[in-house]
Amino acid sequence: MLGLIAGSFLATLVLRSPRGETIVAGRSACEHCGKRLDVTELVPVASWLWLRGRCRGCGGRIDPLHPIVEGLCALVGAAALAVAPGVAGVAGAFFGWVLVALAALDLRHFWLPDRLILILLLIAVASWWMDIAPSAFDRFLGAAGGYAALTIVAAAYRLVRKRDGLGAGDAKLFGALGAILGWQALPLVLVGACSVGLFFVAARVIGGQEVVATDRLPLGALLAFAAFPAWIIQQ
Repeated sequence: MLGLIAGSFLATLVLRSPRGETIVAGRSACEHCGKRLDVTELVPVASWLWLRGRCRGCGGRIDPLHPIVEGLCALVGAAALAVAPGVAGVAGAFFGWVLVALAALDLRHFWLPDRLILILLLIAVASWWMDIAPSAFDRFLGAAGGYAALTIVAAAYRLVRKRDGLGAGDAKLFGALGAILGWQALPLVLVGACSVGLFFVAARVIGGQEVVATDRLPLGALLAFAAFPAWIIQQ
């Protein structure tokens, strides 16, 4: 239930933040006609299904991002508490929820907001303070090593290809993942992210889409997809 609620909030954040809109003021309304939504239209997942993805007032399309993010956050919360009941599971749930939001923003806008990455660092500090593994040293090494590794890769790519290949947000996110998971998990996360990326490219090729060397891939989203399973494996 908490995952559904968190997902409802995060879906709104993902949709409004790129437009510069606030997420803490004003009631939820239809993006097309401005109709204020009542309680029955704000039930996570269920309302979208009941309304068949359309506004009750104008019939405008309700972004399917709402049920997708809500459903994913519910699954993340359930999985976290299933594998790690107690405070470790709660920390894991918050970790997974932030990853869902980051993945959605990167997939749609190639954007990894510093504020969300800062929340991951705060989760790492809180986890260490509550004596949740890994150790402080492993977290620090993971944060420094993760950030440095992708920063070096980005610099080398820019030097060789004369254009940017990685955004600064990718290195920051990898460092934050290292702060939460420890340095030992970073190779697994990176291999997992690359595997997901190769699967994504293969699916595009099989689907008949042309793939060229200059196509952009949301590395932050790929890292997010790989990081939560890595956290589960650690438990």
